[in-house]
Amino acid sequence: MRGDADIASVAALMGEPARAGVLVALADGRALAASTLAAEAGVAPSTVSGHLARLVEGGLVRVEPSGRNRYYRLAGPQVAEAVEALARLAPTRPVRSLRAGTHAQAIRKARTCYDHLAGRLGVSVMDALVAQDLLRAEPEPQAGPDPVLGAGRARRYAFTDRGRERLEQLGVTLDGSARRPLIRYCQDWSEQRPHLGGALGARLLERFVDLGWLVRVERRVVRVTDAGQASLGAELGIDVGALG
Repeated sequence: MRGDADIASVAALMGEPARAGVLVALADGRALAASTLAAEAGVAPSTVSGHLARLVEGGLVRVEPSGRNRYYRLAGPQVAEAVEALARLAPTRPVRSLRAGTHAQAIRKARTCYDHLAGRLGVSVMDALVAQDLLRAEPEPQAGPDPVLGAGRARRYAFTDRGRERLEQLGVTLDGSARRPLIRYCQDWSEQRPHLGGALGARLLERFVDLGWLVRVERRVVRVTDAGQASLGAELGIDVGALG
């Protein structure tokens, strides 16, 4: 027989500052070498291997060998969701430099959450898809209040016919996957509102990058290009300039 979930063991793994830094560094879905993780997480190279071994053993991180090198990646989107959930509860760190302040502003404007868009841009994309009737909220009255959206709101989203047509015109693949839900949402930690996750969220981000509308920058930050600012406005009605 199995008892309750052992939350404390996972919390202990994530709660150590160096390991928390490693998980945040991996939260954009990349696979990184130990040396890169040591630099991004502010951990000494001589100690990062021990932290990585603990995270791998605990099932939060997996190893991907490539020749003589070893790369580390989050074990799955559920780990990124846990990091995002903790970020919603955590106090913000004080900003002590211009560089840190610039990064804090950028990451709140547009960033990745594992493999999909988050921040003000991610929330705006979700809002635009619903406002333009490309996605429609489907109420589930038997399910009770939604933990993200509250009582009387939807727990599920589905494509409209118009939505399928518009997204396919943009070159976004809409077929389902047995491994991952096509449409789901996350509550954004900085905006405290839903952004689009699931396979659709990942495919939209990938497509926007392929089209040259977005560019990935360091440490999870995403930058909107001039072409992206014009196209996101034309296609989805998003005023990128108003996002800050």
